[in-house]
Amino acid sequence: MAERSYTWRGRSLSLSRLLQIPFPTLRHHARSPATVLRAGRGPGLSPSCAAMDEEAKAGPKSDTNANAAAAVEAAAAAAPLPPSSSEAAEREAKAEGAEEEGEVVERLVELVGEIAAISDFRNSYRRQFCNLSRRIRLLVPMLEEAKEAPTPLPAASEAALRRLRDALHGAGELLRLGSSGSKIFLVLEREKIMKSFQDITARLEQALAGISFDELNISDEVREQVELVHAQFKRAKERSDSSDDDLFNDLMSVYNSSSSANVDPDILRRLSEKLQLVTIHDLNQESLTLHEMASGGDPGAIVEKMSMLLKRIKDFVQTQDPEMGAQASTTDISPKDNSTCPVIPDDFRCPISLDLMKDPVIVATGQTYERGCIERWLEAGHHTCPKTQQKLPNKSLTPNYVLRSLITQWCEANGIEPPKRSAQHSNAPVSCTAAEHNNVVELLQKLSSQNLEDQRSAAGMLRQLAKRSAENRACIGDAGAIPILVSLLSTTDVSTQEHVVTALLNLSIYEENKARIITSGAVPGIVHVLKRGSMEARENSAATLFSLSIVDENKVTIGASGAIPALVQLLSNGSQRGKKDAATALFNLCIYQGNKGKAVRAGLVPILLELLTETESGMVDEALAILAILSGHPEGKAAIGAASAIPVLVGVIRNGSARSKENAAAVMVHLCNGEQQQQHLAEAQEQGIVALLEELAESGTDRGKRKAIQLLERMNRFLKQQSQAQAQAEAMAQAQAQALVQAQGQADMRSLLPTSSHIPDR
Repeated sequence: MAERSYTWRGRSLSLSRLLQIPFPTLRHHARSPATVLRAGRGPGLSPSCAAMDEEAKAGPKSDTNANAAAAVEAAAAAAPLPPSSSEAAEREAKAEGAEEEGEVVERLVELVGEIAAISDFRNSYRRQFCNLSRRIRLLVPMLEEAKEAPTPLPAASEAALRRLRDALHGAGELLRLGSSGSKIFLVLEREKIMKSFQDITARLEQALAGISFDELNISDEVREQVELVHAQFKRAKERSDSSDDDLFNDLMSVYNSSSSANVDPDILRRLSEKLQLVTIHDLNQESLTLHEMASGGDPGAIVEKMSMLLKRIKDFVQTQDPEMGAQASTTDISPKDNSTCPVIPDDFRCPISLDLMKDPVIVATGQTYERGCIERWLEAGHHTCPKTQQKLPNKSLTPNYVLRSLITQWCEANGIEPPKRSAQHSNAPVSCTAAEHNNVVELLQKLSSQNLEDQRSAAGMLRQLAKRSAENRACIGDAGAIPILVSLLSTTDVSTQEHVVTALLNLSIYEENKARIITSGAVPGIVHVLKRGSMEARENSAATLFSLSIVDENKVTIGASGAIPALVQLLSNGSQRGKKDAATALFNLCIYQGNKGKAVRAGLVPILLELLTETESGMVDEALAILAILSGHPEGKAAIGAASAIPVLVGVIRNGSARSKENAAAVMVHLCNGEQQQQHLAEAQEQGIVALLEELAESGTDRGKRKAIQLLERMNRFLKQQSQAQAQAEAMAQAQAQALVQAQGQADMRSLLPTSSHIPDR
């Protein structure tokens, strides 16, 4: 029978040609978020993925079913067709040529961020998808440090980064397919998906193999991490994972059945569970995905049969008991048996309260909670899903009418009165009562007045209210207090300024207020107080900057505001509490690579080393933690080496706490590497570090042991080189001495020979 052909842009393509097209190229013509390669992103990475075993065991593959191949072909035909390879290459070449130098690294960071946001991988390949996502996310520290690499980059490094960019493009498309594609389609496409895994893994491994850590100024710790990731990709490339053969065979058994009556219910039950099509919501979502696939191209008979297959699973789920339909407990519950209390199915319980839900609502991650419980969670300032810990892209709550209906049916079947929903919430903020809200509004009116006493008292009251509870912090933020408080940071009244900056500190504890404080332009005003305010105001401004810097984006904003030199000054001449606040803020800010050089140039290193010698200051641990971060930066490493830090660091390894020893060893690892390695190792040896490292390698923390072993290996190589050099010098000196003795002996022999004056006349 002739192979079916498909027309696209005036060209006739065979089905076998379509199946040879790699997944990444399909992205160019995705017509909707639910086509074969879905373009949408998930809200975050499920923690369960990160915890999954990275190593897969190869298994035998079953014979390919002929009907399965037909399903794959027709399903692929339903997908939008990609451009020709020449067109794709031309577009890529144009994009690459237009890309400015340095933008490659920025694009790599963006791609990894996009990949990290993809989640909820389908069961069929969940382990493989999670391993791929986790390994890619481990490249973030390298890319952040690569931003600081000298420009222009060598051609080889630039090419390697571009190869990595292209590989990440492909990985992102594959992961989106695993997150948002049709569950049934994923099973039918199993061979093509596994081949795509192998291709992407090989491309990532080759790209990482071509990266020069030295040219990108990658620190030792990050280099070790990337080398580990590279080794994992290399092992994965050489290993062939297998898909779930039983799942595929069960699906094909249902697929080939002439009618629903001929399908084994046990097979349908297994498919429902393995494909996670167990609730009305799951089934409707899968149906929507298949419909969108069909609308993206010629649906064909096979796609229609895929929809029919889904209908059979849906009919099976709906004909079962509500417990079965909601993936409930398998415990048999008799509706007429009132002598025992029925077991509440797990899916009917709120994950927070574990009680039967009255008003179930769906959050952005797709999880369902009791409305009152999840609202209290969100009002407390949380931005994550309690069950999955994924970041919520929004706080919208959608009523889960299907689940509410199932709960009602279950209650009626078991002789239980259905739960009654609580009264609808009003539009007023639930974070505080109307009276409390009015009180805040009155305080804001006083705060906005021109009367100095009113301003001072209102600021003091807001400071106290924000200190008391999360509800108050939310209420004050919602009432619009933050812009008014920010405008008063430059006030000349000392007490008002102290109240204002402390109120902002207390408000910043609530996550939503962090964004409000930043967008209101508060950072320059906080830095102004940090430089010129009273000691209490300076302390609390440093603490506010620490609180705001917990958000990664804010580290960049704060670092660019001139806050780092002011924090260094507070660390140098502040009160004990001020030094603590400055140290914690500096530590957090220096996590961002771009802030490390600023801190070094602000004179931070000598101050930190001075704190190490002042044991009574109680700042040793904080100072070493910051030094450990700075030592991985070229400027920080040079400044620490120039400050004669080796004796101080060896002293900490000898007498410090376990945490201090660990960080001191980490700093030493960075110092004893590179141009000054021999000098620093020699100085450390003179200080008696070898015995201390041997002790740390035996009894230190896990990280301390690793650093001690690294240093001992370098020290042993250094001592061996020294011994060899000394032996060579001694041999050379001995050879020179022997040569001198021989020369002297020859001279003596010549003096004994008779001369012409000793020959008698004849």
